[in-house]
Amino acid sequence: MVSKKDPADQWRMPDELWEQLEGWIPAHENTHRFGGGRPRRPNRDCLDGIFYVLRTGCQWKALDATRICPGSTAHDRFQQWVQAGVFLKFWEAGLLEYDYFVGIDWSWLAMDGAMGKAPLGGEKDGQQPHRPRQTGRQAEPPDRRRGGARRGGHRRGQPQRLQAGPTDHREHPGGAARADGARAAGDVPGQGL
Repeated sequence: MVSKKDPADQWRMPDELWEQLEGWIPAHENTHRFGGGRPRRPNRDCLDGIFYVLRTGCQWKALDATRICPGSTAHDRFQQWVQAGVFLKFWEAGLLEYDYFVGIDWSWLAMDGAMGKAPLGGEKDGQQPHRPRQTGRQAEPPDRRRGGARRGGHRRGQPQRLQAGPTDHREHPGGAARADGARAAGDVPGQGL
């Protein structure tokens, strides 16, 4: 009689790996008031289930069909172990092991992992314009800069607005000043440029 292997066995971790990882998993305390409760699923089965989800990308509930571990149990244990820092310890141990056997070339890595230019670092070229048409912009008087109070003029590249009536909202028939001191509906702060 030929015994068939369970297809889920190909997804289980080898004994040598389990022996290395088992020491990083915290011991479980039974909080049941009488010391009983439902039997706990072994940590190895849960870790096999977690690795299965990570390797295949399946949903947690899909573990129920594999007979490795129930999906809800594996997910609960995964959350507990993440809070306890177990996977961070796995990562650190694996990184040190790889560095010992292969070696990690740290020379090309950046401190924050970004490969772009720092927006506030290095030499500044604020005195030079980016485009030729901006040559006189830095030397403009303060009342002509953006955000300064000016009337009647217009910004470069924008059409001039024509005013059809008085500029003061109190002089306009529909813009009488309100008793509570609030602005008229058409008066928006910052738009009187």
